[in-house]
Amino acid sequence: MTTWKQFLLGAYYWATLPARRRAGSKRAAHQTEPVRILFYHRVADERPNGWTMPTATFAEQIAWLRERFDIVSLAEAQARVAAGFNSQPAVSITFDDGYADNMRFAVPLLVEQQIPFTYFVSTDHVIDGQSFPHDVKAGQPLSPNTLDELRELVAAGVEIGAHTRSHIDLGGDLPAVQLVDEIATCKRELEFVLGARVGYFAFPYGQHKNLSREAFRIAYEAGYEGVCSAYGGYNFPGDDPFHLRRFHADPEMIRFKNWLTVDARKLRRHRDFDPGDYRDAAKDVSCKAVGWVESHETDHVV
Repeated sequence: MTTWKQFLLGAYYWATLPARRRAGSKRAAHQTEPVRILFYHRVADERPNGWTMPTATFAEQIAWLRERFDIVSLAEAQARVAAGFNSQPAVSITFDDGYADNMRFAVPLLVEQQIPFTYFVSTDHVIDGQSFPHDVKAGQPLSPNTLDELRELVAAGVEIGAHTRSHIDLGGDLPAVQLVDEIATCKRELEFVLGARVGYFAFPYGQHKNLSREAFRIAYEAGYEGVCSAYGGYNFPGDDPFHLRRFHADPEMIRFKNWLTVDARKLRRHRDFDPGDYRDAAKDVSCKAVGWVESHETDHVV
């Protein structure tokens, strides 16, 4: 963000902060306080790119959150949304992709402070050691987590989530067999190699155009407890608890604070994704597709 934009947003934030606090008090009194869900990618100081956050900024954000929010697991976030009432500001922390660099600072900090978080990984990359396509395209391939590192996380009580097999955009007109492979097979494969239940799924890219009703249905049928988008939005009590709306943990602290304290402009402009009646069983997923998944779910033997 350019300096003048930072200045303008900062002025807006501080000018509206009293109104935000009054709105927060009113939400608390009516138990309509939303759950915020953040997603990070890579926390590191070397080889920065557009999805890397400096370690000092990450530490500052976690300290700021601890002073102001209940930091809760995705399961607790869902419970508060499903209950239909919530009076305490709450936030959940997630990571997408699975970068090895997170093991050097971000993960140890969260584990040491006993902060719950969910770590979404793409199986082809963490199992085969493939760099992510967006990093390769940018000319800067970075190392993904290894299975041994993920097993360390499981042993430390960290929840591992699924992020497809190949980090593919699921919003296009993909055949059912491919959707099942990327969503359902990913879950079974990850559970197989880690020996732990995988309860949550995060859509790569996560914008409206990267989601589909069919993908929601398949995720529900696969047994996921919830799915995460990434186009922004707050999770209010009474919303659909299966669909967890997330926003990016921006490295600019003023933007970060602006989101977390509920910007009224965001609420007015927010457009939610309609997943349709995904609970009505994935009737359109053919037996052939399901059978293909079962025969390929242990392609990787580790």
